[in-house]
Amino acid sequence: MRLTVPTLDDFEALYLMWSDADVVAQVLDRPLTEEEVWARLHRIVGHWALLGFGHWVVRERHTGAFVGELGFFRFKRNLGAEFDNTHETGWMFTRKSQGRGYATEAAKAALLWLEREHDGMETVCLIPPGNRASLGLAGKLAYAIEREVVYREKTMLILRRDSRRVQRSLD
Repeated sequence: MRLTVPTLDDFEALYLMWSDADVVAQVLDRPLTEEEVWARLHRIVGHWALLGFGHWVVRERHTGAFVGELGFFRFKRNLGAEFDNTHETGWMFTRKSQGRGYATEAAKAALLWLEREHDGMETVCLIPPGNRASLGLAGKLAYAIEREVVYREKTMLILRRDSRRVQRSLD
């Protein structure tokens, strides 16, 4: 996998992924519009400019094909200081790339980067209880369910990753 900071050239691939109803079904009520993906791209690039971290575009190493996005962010979700002041991680992968190990490989690389560049800060993620694929990935990465919350009128699980378990989960 190759992880790169998104640019305007990535917009079309991001739009195709985020507008695919099957891809976003576990996370969103509906696909995103072109305007929403445009704003999302700017928000992620803003994370890099202002905070020194954000989402990466994930590409296959040999072909350069776009397979998804993954990274860290702070969206100020108003879920409490212990959540909102911690690096949140998230991922979304194209339909064709799901189930091929790309998310696991990219997430491990991203977490190693965070360990190196940001001194292994604790991370959290927010996952719907029915999203088995994301919960499975989170488990592989040493995230543990901390509590259930209601976010935007939906039941969600907050998972936390203890940085002391980093090496064990990545080995």
